[in-house]
Amino acid sequence: MSLEEASRQLEAAVHDARVAFDCILLDEVDRAHTNAITARAAVDAAEYALRVELERREAGEEDSSETAESD
Repeated sequence: MSLEEASRQLEAAVHDARVAFDCILLDEVDRAHTNAITARAAVDAAEYALRVELERREAGEEDSSETAESD
């Protein structure tokens, strides 16, 4: 996953949360529940993508500092 994917997932989460909100106002509780679940799934996917990117960057920084120390 990438930062672009994290951004897409967050946009999807916002959309699904808005739909859930509107469904609540329309008393469509089942549909609101479904969209709340998909919003949560999108947020989880975005969080995972961000965590992977953070770990990748931290590993890159550690490699850089180890290389500098051995020079």
